[in-house]
Amino acid sequence: MFRFEEAGYLYVFVLLAVPVGLFVLSGIVRRRRLARFGAADLAERLMPGRSIARTRIKLGLWLTGLALLVVALANPQWGTKREAVKSKGIDVFLALDLSQSMLAEDLAPNRLARGLRFSQDLVEALKGNRIGLILFAGNAYLQIPLTADYAAVGLFLQSAHPSMLPNQGTAIGEALALAGRSFPKESKSNKAVILISDGENHEEDALREARAIRSNGAVVFAVGVGTSEGSFIPFEVDGQRDYKRDETGAPVKSALNESMLKGLAQAGDGAYFNLSSGAEPVLEALRVQIDRIEKREMEQRIFSEYESYFQIFLGMAFLFFVLEMLIGSRRKNWESA
Repeated sequence: MFRFEEAGYLYVFVLLAVPVGLFVLSGIVRRRRLARFGAADLAERLMPGRSIARTRIKLGLWLTGLALLVVALANPQWGTKREAVKSKGIDVFLALDLSQSMLAEDLAPNRLARGLRFSQDLVEALKGNRIGLILFAGNAYLQIPLTADYAAVGLFLQSAHPSMLPNQGTAIGEALALAGRSFPKESKSNKAVILISDGENHEEDALREARAIRSNGAVVFAVGVGTSEGSFIPFEVDGQRDYKRDETGAPVKSALNESMLKGLAQAGDGAYFNLSSGAEPVLEALRVQIDRIEKREMEQRIFSEYESYFQIFLGMAFLFFVLEMLIGSRRKNWESA
């Protein structure tokens, strides 16, 4: 199994666009300045040693070396030893609402940020169980099947955003149905679904699906994100901040639908929690509720040892940096103009 031990360093790749942009910009400025002296062939005669090709090669070598250095810092690893690990736990699906209403700011900084932070903490609190991730808005999507790779779930949660899902809405019923289909058939009663949403459901099938999933052995918990007072739903258009509006042009206000979420938890024989009271009490209460569900023995085959290969990428980066220094910027006599 391949992984990056320090995957956070990979975000540095975004910064590599800066020197490329500066190089292109400097080329444009240089050509405009040379144009003031006359024709391009005249500029070549005035500067016979100039070599644009060598400059581009040096930049390419430097960027490649820098990219390899970033990979080395992230420390690529391969799993070298896989072993079976037996543990007792249950299967848990997190169903996270990514509808646009989750961008409302009645919980600072907004509902989505609070929900994502809570989801990441919840993954840590539920270690020992298998965890899967379902994202939903207008439709529901199985993003991560049941797994004990908690780092993968946490990493995905760091980048979750409504823009990831093509259709907007709040298909809670579809998310619950998808969770029900995604549990393994041998899991009869050792399973739960934790719904994290503002409850703005626009379909009528949510309660029916909660009852159906409970009849198949899964307990449904609901975590409300938002306030009963609600807030407008912000978005940006051409860099300008605005709010979602209805057909009349009035801003749309989104409020937490606690009655819906409480009904889902009741139909699923679970419990409802409000995140506005703070994350720690909700985490502790959920942990207690999950611990009450009968556990089953699960065998997982995981990689227990990893071999690091950062040295290879570090050496290659050093080689590219040396080559960049050895190549001069001026054209040699034997090179064509």
